[in-house]
Amino acid sequence: MRAVSCQHATLSVVDLPTPRPAEGQLLLNVLRCGICGSDLHAKDHTDELAEAMSALGVTDTVAADTPVVFGHEFCGEVAERGRGVDRRFKEGTRVVSFPLLRTRGSVHLTGLSAAAPGAYAEQVLAEGALSFVVPNGLSPDIAALTEPMAVALHAVRRSDISRRDTAVVIGCGPVGLAIICHLKARRVETIIASDPSPGRRELARRCGATLVIDPTHESPYAAAPGVTSGTELYEIGMGSMRKLRRMPGWVPLYRIADRLGATAPKRPVIFECVGNPGMIDSIIAEAPFNSRVVVAGVCMGSDRLRPTLANGKEIDLRFVFAYTPLEFRDMLHLLADGKVNAAPMITDTVGLDGVAAAFDALGNPENQAKVLIDPTTG
Repeated sequence: MRAVSCQHATLSVVDLPTPRPAEGQLLLNVLRCGICGSDLHAKDHTDELAEAMSALGVTDTVAADTPVVFGHEFCGEVAERGRGVDRRFKEGTRVVSFPLLRTRGSVHLTGLSAAAPGAYAEQVLAEGALSFVVPNGLSPDIAALTEPMAVALHAVRRSDISRRDTAVVIGCGPVGLAIICHLKARRVETIIASDPSPGRRELARRCGATLVIDPTHESPYAAAPGVTSGTELYEIGMGSMRKLRRMPGWVPLYRIADRLGATAPKRPVIFECVGNPGMIDSIIAEAPFNSRVVVAGVCMGSDRLRPTLANGKEIDLRFVFAYTPLEFRDMLHLLADGKVNAAPMITDTVGLDGVAAAFDALGNPENQAKVLIDPTTG
């Protein structure tokens, strides 16, 4: 079968043996596969990714000198069923699969391990227990977005955002756009999207942002609620106490207000979706007091931040990664039921021969956002 292999940061189309499904596995004919930002990192920052995964206790991931086939965002059609796989996965059934594969006596990340080649190929292996039938005739293009949209679903759920909260999305690449799609589906009333790229800002608007900001000209927090000055916060606190102390029984009134959340200043929920060094620290420095920051961007290198600023502002930092099997399943059905519209994210579809050029194009935010691979077109 034809596949795109990466070795020494070079992508090339190669011929590989057709894989065979082991017990509990499916062999899928790949219909669509998304190019993920982590694939771009894995190509150009292989050692950094391998070091980070090793620190997490995940071994046998990418290595610069070992050929690997990327691709963990895919929709496929069942070509062959291994022993013990549920009969619902009959030949020709369209499925999406959680990107983990049991092989060589361990579990590997599909598309990020030489032991588990991904879906930048005509065929890919998947675990039957982690595969889900595509419902409602959902197109392969949208079904292939299940994985990246599940990442965003997990981030939004972890944010505990409510409809009346103000969301600030920093960075409108695929992760930021996916989060905006979810925020819109949850009817969050104010969604501020910030990105220096005009093209990305336009995509953010299409995905549901209510306000788009060019951070090179204005702060994304200017339109968000909250207090950004310690002196202002102290003044508000002192003024409030002066008024309260004039009332008899002010202590129980204060306790009631505190339980209702009325004593803390209003604050936005911020999604960091860039992943570059310095982004977390800049958000901590500029965000209003008490902001909740959900870090969805993945910084591959080391970073620095000033804890004193986070302490002084009581910034709530929440780091997120991936999703659960239930969130993956739920995401598929949210897309199939039309409850989340991810179509505006897709900017191009290429064949296997066009993958290398697509990687180059993704380096320019004006050109592309989410590119899909269709292995059937060459």
